[in-house]
Amino acid sequence: MNLSIVISASIAIFLSIVFFPLLNSNYWLKWRASLIPSTKLGADLIVKNGVIFTSAPSFPFADSMAIRDGIILRVGNYSSLQDLSGYGTTELNLEGKIVVPGFIDSHVHLISAGLQMARVQLEGVNQKEEVVRRVKEAALNAKRGSWILGGGWNNDLWGGELPVASWIDEVTADNPVWLTRMDGHMGLANSAALKLAGVTNLSKDPNGGTIMRATNGEPTGLLVDAATELILSWIPEVSVDERREAMLRASSFALMRGVTAVVDFGRYFPGAPVEHSWQDFSDVYQWADSSGKMKIRVCLFFPMETWSRLYSVIHRAGHALSDWIYFGGVKAFADGSLGSNSALFHEPYFDDPHNFGLQVVESESLLNMTMASDMSGLQVAIHAIGDRANDLVLDMYESVISKNGKRDRRFRIEHAQHLAPGTAARFGQQGIVASVQPDHLLDDADAAIRKLGVDRAQKGSYLFRSLLSSNALLPLGSDWPVTSAYPLRAIRTAMKRIPPGWENAWIPSECLSLNDALIGHTISAARACFLENKIGSLLTGKLADFVVLSTDSWDEFATEGSASVNATYVGGVQAYP
Repeated sequence: MNLSIVISASIAIFLSIVFFPLLNSNYWLKWRASLIPSTKLGADLIVKNGVIFTSAPSFPFADSMAIRDGIILRVGNYSSLQDLSGYGTTELNLEGKIVVPGFIDSHVHLISAGLQMARVQLEGVNQKEEVVRRVKEAALNAKRGSWILGGGWNNDLWGGELPVASWIDEVTADNPVWLTRMDGHMGLANSAALKLAGVTNLSKDPNGGTIMRATNGEPTGLLVDAATELILSWIPEVSVDERREAMLRASSFALMRGVTAVVDFGRYFPGAPVEHSWQDFSDVYQWADSSGKMKIRVCLFFPMETWSRLYSVIHRAGHALSDWIYFGGVKAFADGSLGSNSALFHEPYFDDPHNFGLQVVESESLLNMTMASDMSGLQVAIHAIGDRANDLVLDMYESVISKNGKRDRRFRIEHAQHLAPGTAARFGQQGIVASVQPDHLLDDADAAIRKLGVDRAQKGSYLFRSLLSSNALLPLGSDWPVTSAYPLRAIRTAMKRIPPGWENAWIPSECLSLNDALIGHTISAARACFLENKIGSLLTGKLADFVVLSTDSWDEFATEGSASVNATYVGGVQAYP
């Protein structure tokens, strides 16, 4: 055969097998597209004929937006997007429906929420007998000797009486039991669990915690804050597979509620091992990110005790692992919770005159950790519920700012539920983020009046409007699994403030407008964790995370706050349903 023919044939075969397919590969096409300005390429998706709330004060509404490769190309009226429509462009006709940015839940414990979804569910239970029935049902299906876990109980729903081990001992003789209160700051152990953990009438209260006792000194089964570690240390570690399934389960649920991003504070409550958050990062989040299984975006906070470890990770890898996972900062606790009578107040509890609450971490230690974290450039978030705890943290933040100098640090207080007169104004003056959870007030209204007295509860509880008026940043969240991740309900709660069984608002002067509440669950939530350039509003260059609501009436939405989620999009792709 002629040599030139052989060479020509070989070249042709090479081009047909290697080169021409490469030219048409997704890699090549994406590389070629990256060289062309975005406005010169067509959109993957054009969303049109809707009421699009952008969360941007300068440009609050539009009727259409164009998206390509998960990024918003342009927002405006439909005619202004025509040049972006071409071959391969899909158009979504909203038929007048309202669209909002993907909701950001500013405070969750995502894997804990997913785990709780598969355990004994006690949220909303309002009778002792139903608690016992559900625990008994779980015991009948459990192996002898295995732990029965669950939570979400709220004793205020059945009149305030605290549960005790004897309620469930008879139906769980062969199994240790641990049931956390809805706030995560108190739990109920049965006698089998107390015996296994060696908790007796001789056991001493640990620093920052309480073993609740009967009049004869015997433990009742209830453990508060740091005392929960006495039981938690005996519960077998959750397997990697269980934690991965829990994260995916919780993420799917979040999408159903319109949540496209969360600020995750980990499986971290007083008494919980600080290592849990790091294990979940490596075992769960890194696995999901590398295997393409992430469904929602997460901003991770880690226990403040491990600040130097987080600093090393961020110094090496930056603040973003990907478009799915961001490193936020560190978290600590100043006090406990109102429901567990462990929130720290200036005055004693009305129903417990010798109790002012608990300071979970000693002041000097908390100050030193905060100072070191801040010097390393880490964002700091501290849990504070009682008025004294909030003042303590604000004083400490003021000291740290004075020592380390002014910069854009966005110190956060998580919850900020009960404030002394004048304290709300300090948030704005000091530039402190007030990360609040509106739905907590649904459970707390009656309890706050009973525990604090009418005057204190009415003057200082859930001061949303006062905080905004002080120019504080007010991101909204749920504290899931303490309450369910449900932004539309939280928005309505912030607007109406009407607890179950009430006819009128609790402190009506503190109600928010729809606009304020939406901003709290979108762009303010993004700013509160330094993600405002990525998410939180529907503007050119932002990630295309958005929610299509069931209503087409903005006036009705603004008046009643009522709507449901029709569809959730993450990166321009429909993720729910």
